[in-house]
Amino acid sequence: MMFEKFRDRWTKAINPLIMRMEGVDPSFLTWSSLILSLVAFYLLMEADLDSKGSLAIVIGIVIILVAGVLDGLDGALARHQGTDGPYGDFLDHTIDRIVDVGLLVAIGMNGSFVDNPSSGYLAGLLTLFGSYMGTQAQSVGLDRIYGGFSRADRMVLTLVALVAAAWQAHAGVSGFVVSEINDAVEWIILGNSELNGMTFALAISAWGGVYTFLVRFTKTRNGLLN
Repeated sequence: MMFEKFRDRWTKAINPLIMRMEGVDPSFLTWSSLILSLVAFYLLMEADLDSKGSLAIVIGIVIILVAGVLDGLDGALARHQGTDGPYGDFLDHTIDRIVDVGLLVAIGMNGSFVDNPSSGYLAGLLTLFGSYMGTQAQSVGLDRIYGGFSRADRMVLTLVALVAAAWQAHAGVSGFVVSEINDAVEWIILGNSELNGMTFALAISAWGGVYTFLVRFTKTRNGLLN
């Protein structure tokens, strides 16, 4: 929940921009964030371990940041216009989940950094587990739960890991070969033999998803039984 603390600051910072977007449909921003994210996914999936690959990763990071800004603006704009409602909330959370899983699957499909493609699918699945528990609590009468490893935490750490991957690609250096250290370490990074920016992003998302699932399950259980 570390980066969630900046939510109030973010809301205040974007107010001047919101005031200039009176005529913009919030859903347009939501869909635009998805389209931009898909472009970023392709760049991350195809990036090689060279200078061109490094540039592709950097461009992908920038696009994800822009998409994230649009994603953060849509809800604030809808509230400002008085048009926020169930559909907007549904659309926003649906696209958030697509972006969350799509980013991890794209990283997992990068053969230059990741030698176990299924690790991307696993990281995406475990991330969904954590997200699911937040909305499941709401479906049984509780407030939506946001505890655990938040989406903001995961996205920031993933982008930092991708910056490391971009540097690695530019320098042409390999990551740490963990298979020669201990089999348990290889298991922790989801069956990949090398620890680098991309495999770290997958591992932190996967185990963060498990942690989030457990935290939110416990909170939901306590809320229903107490």
